[in-house]
Amino acid sequence: MSDFTSGFWNWYVTLITVLGIAGCAILLWSQSRHKVRLDDRGQPEKTTGHVWDEDLTELNTPMPRWWMIMFYLTIVFAVGYLILYPGLGSHAGRLGWQSAGAYKQELAKADADYGPLFAQYLKRDLKDVAADPQARAIGERLFLTYCAQCHGSDARGNKGYPNLTDNDWLYGGDPSVIKETIMKGRNGVMPPMGAALGSDTDVENVAHYVLSLSGAPADPIKVAYGKSKFAACAACHGADAHGNQMIGSPNLTDKVWLYGGSPETVMETIRKGRNNTMPAWGEFLGEGKVQVLAAYVWSLSNTPGAQHEVAAK
Repeated sequence: MSDFTSGFWNWYVTLITVLGIAGCAILLWSQSRHKVRLDDRGQPEKTTGHVWDEDLTELNTPMPRWWMIMFYLTIVFAVGYLILYPGLGSHAGRLGWQSAGAYKQELAKADADYGPLFAQYLKRDLKDVAADPQARAIGERLFLTYCAQCHGSDARGNKGYPNLTDNDWLYGGDPSVIKETIMKGRNGVMPPMGAALGSDTDVENVAHYVLSLSGAPADPIKVAYGKSKFAACAACHGADAHGNQMIGSPNLTDKVWLYGGSPETVMETIRKGRNNTMPAWGEFLGEGKVQVLAAYVWSLSNTPGAQHEVAAK
């Protein structure tokens, strides 16, 4: 609450909080002073005299004293809490406690406890780390915590999010490239090509040509017309449509589709383009954790330790 954009919100939150606590206190005080009505004989009346639906009667029963005391204690606790801890507008509290500060202390403790472990992995080759069962287990937990939201808990991805268990890589599947992707992130942009191709008919023809490259069903006449128009796409995907890993341009001749391989989806991609962002995790996780995470991701589509077995033979 210390990051208010103006002083108004500080006073607004403070006023609402104070009025809420004061309102509860006044309500309790008023109810504790309420006296039970007496009948003609001086005895407490058992009902208030209010009757609904002919036989539903409101009893004249005061709130239990212990219940009232509990609420008074709650109000005292709230006042004491707001004095000691943040919560009353921009007031930081007498103890100076902050959730951000507590989080930093936990991170510092975790770095002190586990930093040496990750430092050891950082000195080793990524493929050696991937062959280490303990490192893979740590990498899996890191993946489930930070990566599964997009790529899925099984790492098979989803529409717009790559499958990490196959051997198809937009920027290359070398362990060092995977580590660079995690550290720095990626921003893959497919520009809209509808205007460049000319018409919706041309877009449809090019889509059928692209589908034919991977053996998908396509109209042969549209394929013939689309082939000449594909020249507008060759700058990124190459004349042979095998893509370019230097810029993250996908191979169009395989059967791997990031958004789906239906004619409608391919036409949508050509017409409107795509813009995908892979966030950078280097600053947040640190290079040591990224080293282990990259090794785990690499192991999903490779056999860790296989290179050592081949060398031994």
